[in-house]
Amino acid sequence: MRKFDPWPVFFRREWNRNWPFLVGFAVTGAIITKLSLGLTEEDAKNSRFVQRHQGK
Repeated sequence: MRKFDPWPVFFRREWNRNWPFLVGFAVTGAIITKLSLGLTEEDAKNSRFVQRHQGK
């Protein structure tokens, strides 16, 4: 008789509970990455945030 493997049951149940969080995390990460990679050095020079934290 084969020994019962609980891992597939565990992962299926956890995926059903956590997929909205994981998908939201991936979408948010992709948006932040896209916006961050779109910034140029000129944008950084004009940024009040960068200018305020430049000397510290």
